[in-house]
Amino acid sequence: MKNEQMRKTMNGALVLTIAALVAKALSALYRIPFQNIVGNTGFYVYQQIYPIYGIGMTFALNGLPVFISKLVAQAEDEERQNQLLGQIFVVLLGLAVVIFAGLQVGSGLIAQAMGDRLLQPLISSVSWMFLLMPFLAVARGYYQGTFNMFPTAISQVSEQLVRVTLIISVAVIASRHEWSVYRTGSWAMLGSVAGAVVAGGIFAGFWRHLVLHHPLKNLWQGLGPVAKLLIKDGMIICLFSALMVLLQLVDSFTVMNALQNFGLGSERAKFIKGIYDRGQPLVQLGMTVAISFASTLLPALTIALRQGKKQEYRKISLMMFHVGLALGSAATAGMIVLMPALNTLLFGDAQLSATISVYVLSVPLISVISLYNSVLQSTDNFGATLLAVLAAIVIKASCNSYLISRWGIMGSAICTDLALVGALIVLVQLLPDSVRQTPQQLSGYLGKLAGCLLVMVVGVALLSGGFQLIFGLQRLSALCLTLLGSVAGVVLFGISAIKFQLLAVDEWATLPGGKRLVRLLKQK
Repeated sequence: MKNEQMRKTMNGALVLTIAALVAKALSALYRIPFQNIVGNTGFYVYQQIYPIYGIGMTFALNGLPVFISKLVAQAEDEERQNQLLGQIFVVLLGLAVVIFAGLQVGSGLIAQAMGDRLLQPLISSVSWMFLLMPFLAVARGYYQGTFNMFPTAISQVSEQLVRVTLIISVAVIASRHEWSVYRTGSWAMLGSVAGAVVAGGIFAGFWRHLVLHHPLKNLWQGLGPVAKLLIKDGMIICLFSALMVLLQLVDSFTVMNALQNFGLGSERAKFIKGIYDRGQPLVQLGMTVAISFASTLLPALTIALRQGKKQEYRKISLMMFHVGLALGSAATAGMIVLMPALNTLLFGDAQLSATISVYVLSVPLISVISLYNSVLQSTDNFGATLLAVLAAIVIKASCNSYLISRWGIMGSAICTDLALVGALIVLVQLLPDSVRQTPQQLSGYLGKLAGCLLVMVVGVALLSGGFQLIFGLQRLSALCLTLLGSVAGVVLFGISAIKFQLLAVDEWATLPGGKRLVRLLKQK
């Protein structure tokens, strides 16, 4: 029975991981053609408001469903599950109405605080998706809690497909009819709401069953403790899931004003912020690559802890750290060394490549932070998560304007990295002793990783330099260089990792194609 439960948990986690990978890839990739259509200023307008949507999406997609699924799995019977789901829905609906009303009424003040009053209609548009958040979060949490991951997976992918299709369609229509960038942004934000509506329609059967089979009067019995638990622990998970979005939200409120204090005019500041925001889809893709493979180990980590297998728990924790950091660091180093070509290929020019390179250093940082947080949450240590999030936000909010006033937009990229370093230090200090590495073990691994990255960076840099010397850097040559550089980087890093024995045999086996590689290594 336990083996069957383990198999079901692992299969469900795999389905959800694949769906999350597809959804996140769609969420990152659509911004590239969108920027190409609307330009840097149009991209600035959209990205100023995106963090508000991102917070709501995180609540409905990642944070709250995970917490709700845990409560559902712990419920003693179906009646208690239904009562619990109804109570959670009531609490979340109340929260959603408050947020919606606050955004509607305060849209003008929020836009003014962001340094651009013309953003007010976009804030009003995005506020509608919060009313759909309770319906999505509760339904997804229920299915995940009963180990049926397919409805959640389908809703995630369908939501992003509809959203991306509508946003790109709006951009095309806007460019043909010469809409203002603000009108374009408002309609693009409504595409996000439409995606949530479609995702909610997938759960219509769930809501019909819950309403017909659960008496409304039972909702008020024990509602207080459920609300307290949801706000106390559930919101902490949500805040951490939205960490990068929260840092982007700080940018939305500080970058425009700080750039103008730095000496830029309003229109130039918008243009520069739009170029800087190119880094966000790159970071999102890098995070997805690094975290997705290692996250398949999370159910095994939880099960090992529940069964008291301390050695197995430590082994899986170290696997997550080694694999996640290796993938995140390799992806980041590759993006940095190819950044001028990557920037030109995706966005048409190489402007602010150095600043975007500093910004994407956040990929290995947030990857390790997320993995360490998973270890801490497996032991129900939510306090560490809260402290880490607060540390990051305080550092970002307190330093962002100052660093921008000194170094321009580069200051914001540096501040994001510093904020994540602060969060990582907090988590490392609070890790359980059972998963800590000795200084010798850690330095040994980091030394091997540095060697692998050095080989890859030097090789790809030489290739890039020679290629640009011969062919220059236009969009077509940037495409060829990016493809060649990516292949060369993967090959060089892979050979170096094998040569330096960066990963153990079990760690290689967690990667796509890793089991075949393990068989080849054993034959040698």
